[in-house]
Amino acid sequence: MKRNLAYFFVLTLGLGFTACSGDDPIDNPNDTNNVVVTENITSNTTWYSDSIYQLGGRITVVNGATLTIEAGTVIKGEAGTGSNATALLIARGGKLMAEGTAAKPIIFTSVADEITPEDIEAGNYNSPNLDADVNGLWGGLIVLGKAKISASSESADVSEVQIEGIPTSDANGLYGGTEDADNSGVLKYISIRHGGTNIGSGNEINGLTLGGVGSGTVIENIEVVANQDDGIEWFGGTVNVKNVIVWNAGDDAIDTDQSWGGTLDNFIVLTPIGHCFELDGPEGTYANGHTIKNGTIVASDDALGTVSVDLINVDDNSRVALQNLYFTAVVEGQKINRVTAANVTFEGIEINVAADSLVNHVNGDVPAGVTAGGSPKANKTVFSWTWANKAGYLTDL
Repeated sequence: MKRNLAYFFVLTLGLGFTACSGDDPIDNPNDTNNVVVTENITSNTTWYSDSIYQLGGRITVVNGATLTIEAGTVIKGEAGTGSNATALLIARGGKLMAEGTAAKPIIFTSVADEITPEDIEAGNYNSPNLDADVNGLWGGLIVLGKAKISASSESADVSEVQIEGIPTSDANGLYGGTEDADNSGVLKYISIRHGGTNIGSGNEINGLTLGGVGSGTVIENIEVVANQDDGIEWFGGTVNVKNVIVWNAGDDAIDTDQSWGGTLDNFIVLTPIGHCFELDGPEGTYANGHTIKNGTIVASDDALGTVSVDLINVDDNSRVALQNLYFTAVVEGQKINRVTAANVTFEGIEINVAADSLVNHVNGDVPAGVTAGGSPKANKTVFSWTWANKAGYLTDL
């Protein structure tokens, strides 16, 4: 099958790998099915499921360009830290059309992962050689948009800022604006694994970063496995996200900043090392709120020796509605913090502990919407395609 493309070749250790930029790639003449991507995507491009796409650095889909990724495609990031960290960055005005399916998810992972398109075709979505807690091997997926954010600089509001993880010298890292209905594309049935490489002291890349992403963007059926930093982090914007699993995050599972104004609906959090939820308030005068609902959260794992820092962490100025959440595998010291925050509400929050010990898991008076006991809240049937499910981690949920 031939595909039209402007294509150029590089030799890497004599292996005959190919690198692409521009439009759709042609068949690899060396039949390695490994396409090394070393230049930004500057025009409409398609990545096909019969090849592995190897990110040779920070690759940006620039303003005006669309990257389409076929269902069942495998994308692998090379090792690299600091300014050499590998990532796929969707800049403001760029689009990512990555529509996997339950039968053929799109996999973002490390070059150290031996998974292949043939594995996906056969329904084998687990890594054949890496454990599900191996992290920091590459960067992650970053999507930026033009929706409003709440940010300030020297006490003055600003409408755009540079996303964390991208050097300020790269203007493609700017996000924010005034277009709340902005559309950055479609992300469906995507598993992001083994990322979060360190780019500086205490500064890593999230599994999925959403900066100023607008409500015209569709994001659903996302799995983040073993990211060294947060699983998913929102920086403002208005995008809604549903059907999410975050498993073995090296820091926070769910992190929100800068007055994100969307909804996270139907999700499972499995044993993050940091906070299960780090929900920060606005940083400027613009104040919007978000809703997090229908979630099951596993707060510790005896086998891994993993214990989350706490259950829910908010700022005094956070603005979030928490609804229909179930916490299990809760151990001593894990609490909901700052339950007195004026714009944080609790409804149907259940902690799987004895009724007489509930008070020990709330930092302050127990809100009316928080009770002991309960049962799982997420609809796990939609996660049959995930590595977490195939590894048996959803069996009791």
